[in-house]
Amino acid sequence: MMRPGCGLDSSSVWAQRLRQLEQRLRTKEERIVVLETENAVLHLKLAEYQVLAGRSTNEVLQLYAAHGQQMKFQRRSVVTQLHGAIKRLKQDLKSLHSFALELSKDFQRQSKTCLYQVLAAVQGIQLQNEAMQMIQIKAFDLEQSLQEVTERYEKEKQKRKALHNSLIELRGNIRVHCRIRPLLPFDDAAGHSQDRVYNDLESQDAVFADVAPLLTSLLDGYNVCIMAYGQTGSGKTYTMLGPQLEENLAFAIEEESELGIIPRATQEVFRLISEKPPGSYWVEVSVVEVYNNEIFDLLAKDSCGKVLGVKRDVVTTREGKSDVPLLTHETVENASEFLHLVNKGLQLRVTHPTLVHAHSSRSHLVVTLTITTVVFGDNFGTLWEDEQISQRLNKEASFTFTQKMRDSKSTSSSRASSPVLLEATEKMKQVKTKLQLVDLAGSECVGMSGVTGAALRETSFINRSLSALADVLGAIAEQRAHVPYRNSKLTHLLQDSVGGDAKLMVMLCISPGQKYLTESMQSLGFGTRARQVQRGQVKKKNFPVPSKGK
Repeated sequence: MMRPGCGLDSSSVWAQRLRQLEQRLRTKEERIVVLETENAVLHLKLAEYQVLAGRSTNEVLQLYAAHGQQMKFQRRSVVTQLHGAIKRLKQDLKSLHSFALELSKDFQRQSKTCLYQVLAAVQGIQLQNEAMQMIQIKAFDLEQSLQEVTERYEKEKQKRKALHNSLIELRGNIRVHCRIRPLLPFDDAAGHSQDRVYNDLESQDAVFADVAPLLTSLLDGYNVCIMAYGQTGSGKTYTMLGPQLEENLAFAIEEESELGIIPRATQEVFRLISEKPPGSYWVEVSVVEVYNNEIFDLLAKDSCGKVLGVKRDVVTTREGKSDVPLLTHETVENASEFLHLVNKGLQLRVTHPTLVHAHSSRSHLVVTLTITTVVFGDNFGTLWEDEQISQRLNKEASFTFTQKMRDSKSTSSSRASSPVLLEATEKMKQVKTKLQLVDLAGSECVGMSGVTGAALRETSFINRSLSALADVLGAIAEQRAHVPYRNSKLTHLLQDSVGGDAKLMVMLCISPGQKYLTESMQSLGFGTRARQVQRGQVKKKNFPVPSKGK
């Protein structure tokens, strides 16, 4: 079937051909008129000849006869040619008329076909429009339902936060858990009786199940501190880190079930952050050790980029908070990057073999995750109601603040590229919460550990710092006017967690053997002091609640 466009082009060609033939016919008719005019002129000349004086009638007759014969012959020849041309033109016109008639019929058929197709297309478009209207109505209903569900979700989320943190506070803002490690080969080899208290095969999963709720509180605006306390070899480092190799902590754990509190807590923190709006959170990590009553930055680097422990000092700010000036804070995007940094710090941590533990830690390890949250003022909801503005602000504000705030620059220097973005960035604030993960060095009896020389000096500093920590807890529990935080660099460093506004969990690690009874009782006494501390309701960092458009 010919397309409509092709039929119309053929009709135009044949119409042009018809006009050309008609033009040729008119030209021939004009030629006949010219010849007839010439004939009339000849007749006039003949009349002139008749009146010529001095000529005889015969001459005239002869002349006329001769001229007339010639003209007659010429006219007959011309007329014959014209009749032939006219005949041919009539035949051409007849053929052209037949072709035009067929072309017209074909054009009518194609026009009807195109008309049917157009009608079908119009009906299809009408059906599509009706379907689109139905889809738009459904989409509008879904948007309304989504908005209602979102509003309900926000309300329930606020209720969840309140109930969750109320439950945590009912359990105690300072919580003490006791964990007994399994009997190890050297316990049996010593020939002492076994002292099984309760399930000494409690898994790492069970321990972390009690830690996880505190991490939810962390993202709700509370500071959290988790520390492991106990004698040397009682399982503190296993509880906090899991089985480890000095070469690489991130790949040292063959089974995930053996992961300790620190890697598990980091994974949980990043999982919780992944549920938040992108760009609204970022995480920084610092790793320090307190060795011989000195603080060392285990992430500090030299000019060549090599990590080495650098001595730092701890000070008290005007607000009464403890701070370590010049401490290295590394930004991490995921748990793997975090474990990589912690592993670097662990390679510098001081260890020494003793009779009690082949890899006894001779320092207190403090790993701190600082979570910075970008929050907005009361007009946040009205500024972000438009979806395009929301996407634009989400990209630009996220980049601006993650770069500017990480460099500790003022928000006034942010690169706001539009009045709307400028208005939004001016209302942005940052709230910082900290998760401190502490693996304390183990208390030990010199006679049992068998240390001498430098290791003996290390033991002295460890026991004195742990004693200072117990004194601080005792002073807080007895509500003394003076709390001796500065008696040790350890207590000064942990001042905000032990006596400040953090939710504190103390994980007591106990050895099961009878020969460790004295050390176990001392550890339980430490836990008793910690449990007696009453600090009231823990302070929460304020997060502005976005308001609805007015």
